[in-house]
Amino acid sequence: MLVDYTQGFDLNFNSANAYFRRGNSKSDVGKKEEVLVDYNQAIELNPTDAVAYLNRGLAKYKLGEKEEAIADYNQAIHLNSCYADAYYNRGLANSALGQTEEAIADYNQAIDLNSCYADAYLNRGLAKSALGQTEEAIADYDQAIDIDPKLAVAYNNRGNAKSALGKKAEALADYTKAIELNYYNLNAYYNRGLTKYNLGEKAEAIADYSKVIELSYYNANAYYNRGLAKSDLGQKAEAIADYQKAADL
Repeated sequence: MLVDYTQGFDLNFNSANAYFRRGNSKSDVGKKEEVLVDYNQAIELNPTDAVAYLNRGLAKYKLGEKEEAIADYNQAIHLNSCYADAYYNRGLANSALGQTEEAIADYNQAIDLNSCYADAYLNRGLAKSALGQTEEAIADYDQAIDIDPKLAVAYNNRGNAKSALGKKAEALADYTKAIELNYYNLNAYYNRGLTKYNLGEKAEAIADYSKVIELSYYNANAYYNRGLAKSDLGQKAEAIADYQKAADL
């Protein structure tokens, strides 16, 4: 939309918005380094834009600059204390830095501000699992699934938590649901293969490991575990071939 110069045209604001939008566009096409230049310029022209700080934080996070990303999320929260996405993304960065308690506090805040934040429940569940709070993690995955029944990763993660509690049949159901929702879900095939192997279903485990290999040819763990299952079934030559492939990778 064209700017009407007679109605309070703000050169800095519109220039900042142009840099901001160009940064967003560059982010969409993967120009990570160039993105920072545009967000820096947008912030210089409009230092009260919480969204620009958030997006610059996201760009820094993608570049592996986790602590610098947190600094930007902090500033976004300083400018807008009700910014659920800023708390959520700060939680991701804290989690990546091994600051699990801080991450949970951030996810809590994001959920308090947006009770339908499925990804916040999902990642809080992961953080709780990391602390050994398995039942609490399952409750978070349940909540994420209630909000978004098509969130395949939540089923996979809930399957992991149930497997840790010895609930193998329930874990299998979750992995299968994750696969139904996302045919290319390598983690779900791999985890279902592990669970089937532990239940003594060696042939079925081999089928799942083979699917992982079909979708990700360089997955050494899948070759190794498929070798174990084949060895247990007396398929020694095929097992040796899988072990060799795992070693080569």
